[in-house]
Amino acid sequence: MTGSITKDHFEIRLAEEEEIQFLCDLAAGEGWNPGLRDIQCFYQADKSGFFIGLLNGEPIACISAVKYGEEYGFVGFYIVREPWRGKGFGLAIWDHALDRLKGRLIGLDGVVDQQDNYIKSGFQFSHRNIRFEGTAKAQENKAVGLVDVKSFSFDQIVAFDREHFFDERKRFLKAWLGEEGHLGFAAIDGAEVKGYGLIRPYFDGYKTGPLFAKNPVVANDIFNRLCAEIDDSTIILDVPENNTEGVLLAERYGLVQSFETARMYKGGSVNLPLDNIYGITSFELG
Repeated sequence: MTGSITKDHFEIRLAEEEEIQFLCDLAAGEGWNPGLRDIQCFYQADKSGFFIGLLNGEPIACISAVKYGEEYGFVGFYIVREPWRGKGFGLAIWDHALDRLKGRLIGLDGVVDQQDNYIKSGFQFSHRNIRFEGTAKAQENKAVGLVDVKSFSFDQIVAFDREHFFDERKRFLKAWLGEEGHLGFAAIDGAEVKGYGLIRPYFDGYKTGPLFAKNPVVANDIFNRLCAEIDDSTIILDVPENNTEGVLLAERYGLVQSFETARMYKGGSVNLPLDNIYGITSFELG
């Protein structure tokens, strides 16, 4: 097709379950390194939140606009295939996603050089999320009081997670924590959850997310245990730059910066405990 194609030939529709892998394939093509089973878990969060853009029946674009509860939403997987960029198709599918989340606080993790475009749509910069990457090497100390998240009270994990996210995400967590190959640990003090973290495989190693903890010691204990489980594998940790202790944690394990995003919001105030967020869950769903 040529650049003369008009948007009249462009259709945006809900992605069916058998089509959602298309979003992950495009993300992989952009070098985003999605987890091997990310998209199946993401889909459980909001089955009406994933869209494909088709030009004369050919899929050329995608986006997600996932709703959490009644007040929050997150935009991800905003991709247009290379031959069709700059022709208005991206703006069309972008507007479609924002319209679905109208009236909510909306978040996104965008590439830094697109910040100005997001600002034009009413988004405001919050902070950078920095991707740290390196080889998993556990330290000698072995923490006690860590339990497998798959064998611990799911409702307690959900409640702790809610303290570090904008809304309850029970459907997503049920899939995320239970997925094959996903490995997580929670730090427990008596009956109280002090933190939890999870890793999942991607094509070349493991990605961490989330890593939430009440203090740096707990965060280190959990991350150390995760590293011990995948010794010598590549590991990724995405840290909010504002969490100084999180940055120091990554550096202590020899991880180096490899990528960053701009976390931005539109439509409301933001009050997350970033000091307790040592690793975000994902760039795609927040």
